[in-house]
Amino acid sequence: MKPTTSPPECRPHCGACCTAPSITSPIPGMPDGKPAGVRCIQLADDNRCRIFGQPERPAFCGGLQPSQEMCGSSREQAIRWLNELERATAPTCII
Repeated sequence: MKPTTSPPECRPHCGACCTAPSITSPIPGMPDGKPAGVRCIQLADDNRCRIFGQPERPAFCGGLQPSQEMCGSSREQAIRWLNELERATAPTCII
């Protein structure tokens, strides 16, 4: 039987995934979601989500799981990786 590995835990006091990506669904206190690069209003001063595990938490947030690739070895690396993902998945304007 193949050994299983659990996904990495979130880095304490990081909050990169609550800042870098855009979220288009409503968030309590941000009814229109949030643009990329804007700190989520539900991100506490200690960079922990105030609505983690609550039904009000957007599905996007629950679907974004930590990984070594995404998180890297620092908050700064995570921000860079998420910013690149945001740019790569942004809709393009066709004139």
